[in-house]
Formats: sequence, structure tokens, C-alpha cells
Amino acid sequence: MMRTRQHQQSTNGAVGVVGVSETVATPPGQERPESSATDFSALRNRYCVSVEEYRSFNANGYLVVRGLVSEREAAEIRDHVDDLLHGRVTVPGLKPPAPGTPVDEVERRYLRIHMLHRQLEIHERFLLHPRILDVLEALIGPDVMAMQSMLFIKAPGGEGQGYHQDSYYIPTYPDTLCGAWVAVDDADEENGCLWITPGSHVEPIYPTDDRVHQNHANLGDLGVVENVSNTDTAVNTLSRVAARYDGSEVAVPVNAGDVIFFGGHVLHRSHRNRSVDRFRRAFVGHYANARSFTTWGSRGTPEPSNHQHILARGSTHLPYGKPRFGTPCAATVPPSQGAAGAPMALMAQGEDMGVAPQDPRRNDPTMMTEHEADARHVK
Repeated sequence: MMRTRQHQQSTNGAVGVVGVSETVATPPGQERPESSATDFSALRNRYCVSVEEYRSFNANGYLVVRGLVSEREAAEIRDHVDDLLHGRVTVPGLKPPAPGTPVDEVERRYLRIHMLHRQLEIHERFLLHPRILDVLEALIGPDVMAMQSMLFIKAPGGEGQGYHQDSYYIPTYPDTLCGAWVAVDDADEENGCLWITPGSHVEPIYPTDDRVHQNHANLGDLGVVENVSNTDTAVNTLSRVAARYDGSEVAVPVNAGDVIFFGGHVLHRSHRNRSVDRFRRAFVGHYANARSFTTWGSRGTPEPSNHQHILARGSTHLPYGKPRFGTPCAATVPPSQGAAGAPMALMAQGEDMGVAPQDPRRNDPTMMTEHEADARHVK
């Protein structure tokens, strides 16, 4: 049984499709394909993050990795978006266009759609793309939780999004949120590329009056903002924070297949697509360290929700979800012997405290025996 909910469509055409499944059963007609453009094999070309890339991400709040996703994969998403808009793909909550609807109206039906990875295999596959996870493993891992997918379909004339911080929308504790913005089309200033304010990742998450203390405690002078994400800087008061970085905001032009990684605190926005005939489509995933606790997605109640989100890489001591379409990831592959990041448990030894793996068999037995023989407990 599957329950679905469609959020009210906003003035800029955004719609969220959130599917909550009672089981992990695969919906009919959405079985995992026997082959795809994405390589999940053990012999795949693993991406290794350089020290300079790691430093750049932590210094600026974002990192662009060129060509991380292949052009063939970007083309697959482009074709899929066309099928989605024209009703050739069935999604609960999304109605196909009426017969005879002009093409330009069909192409402008939606600006963005949320959480399609719970409905369609291709979105789950891109959310768990192994080369994207390679980068996240270095930036926020080694344990990675996949939380949200978003499909942006910014047709010519499509609206932008004003200044915002992603952790305002998706809080995690500790705060480890990171977005991965996959360019499906070439994006530049004309068709509405991403704009980022380097260095603004050092800012706290500024709350609106209904979210005070959501992200931070004991910040006595943390100001309240209004109209976050509104494109009008006169009413989106987060623009006053952006003004502290006057002159440093940069456009981030990308080619299809490039991926922009950015932390949950960094200020970013985009402008209207001013082109005549160019889309600016993007697939965006949001992730956090899998050992971060979250209530995001619990439908307005402060209930733990980690079990709803997929363990993409590594391991965790918290509950986690599995991919509905069988995409290979840490949730579907048991950890190897001696895997780094194995779950740990505290155990008391008299008045002393020690730390040991939950399953000692993951470690070399001889090493464990020698360790115990040589151990000394100091009171």
C-alpha cells in the first residue's frame, strides 16, 4: 500500500510529490532496469577528491566537479524530463497535460518537483549515483544519508529563487547537510545558473519567526529574517546578510554533467531564465552524514525520521531506509570485513569506560587478543 500527498502548487510552479510507502515493494512497471548509463560495478571509475578540492570546499562553502556525471547520463535525464512533462511517465499526484495543450504550456507546467526518488527508479539511481557519493564521502562522510531529491525544470521565462540556506529547510543534528546540484543542461547567466556567495557558509542559519531555535541554541543575538527564497531582495531580508559579502557573489556557470556541491549554510540563489529557447534543468540531491539525527520529513511532528532516508554510503548507529528500486548502496550491501566506520558501542568495565566494536569479528582476531592482553585499565 502506498499513500501519496501532493503539496499545493506555489505561485512559481513548484510542486512536491512525497510518497510514503508502508513497505519497500517496487511499484509495478518501475523495476530496476537490467542496464543503465550509470556504472555501479566494482571496477567503475571511482572519483577521488583532491586535498585542494577539499580545502576549496571548506574555504568557500562550495565545490564544482566538472564532468562528474557523463553526458550520456545527462541526456537520459533530459529525455526523461520530456516524457514526464508530456505525461508519458505516470507519477501519482501529477496529471498528464490535456490533449491539445500547446507545447509551450506543457513545458512550463512545473518549475520543480520534489522527492521523485520515492516514485521513479531513475531518480533514486541519480540520488545514489556512485560518483556523487564518492565526493560526499570525502566532504561530509564517510557515512552518507540520502534525504531529498529535487528536479528543477526551468523553462525559458521560468522564475528563479531568492537568497536562501538549505539547512533552514532541512535541519540535521549535527548540522552536516550538503547539496549536490547536477547540471542536466548547460547553465549560464542567461538561462538562470546558480549564484553562490563564497564564504557565507560561516554564517549561522537565520530563522524566520516560526523557526526560532530550530537550528541553533545559545546564539543570543541571532536575528530573525523574513520571506526566505523570495526573489525580491527588498522583502527577502536574508539579503541583508548577503550584503555583508557585497561584491563577492559569483555566478557558477556549468556544463551538462558538472556537479556543484554546497554546504547547507552557504547563501545562494538563481535568477529568471532570460533565454528564448533554452531550458535550465537540474537534478539536485540533499545529503547529510548518516550519523546526524533528523526529524525532517516527519510531517510537522518532531518525530525521528532517519528511517525514511537511505543509507547511501558507510554505516550508522541510527535507523535508515533502503532504496525502493534496489539501487546499489550501503543500505543494500553488507559492510565488508574490517570496514572503517563500523558501529561502535560503549561498555562499562567496573568503574572504567572502554570502547569496542559491536562485532569484534570485523577486526583481526589476533589483533584483538593482543590488544586485550596488553590493555591496562587505569582508575
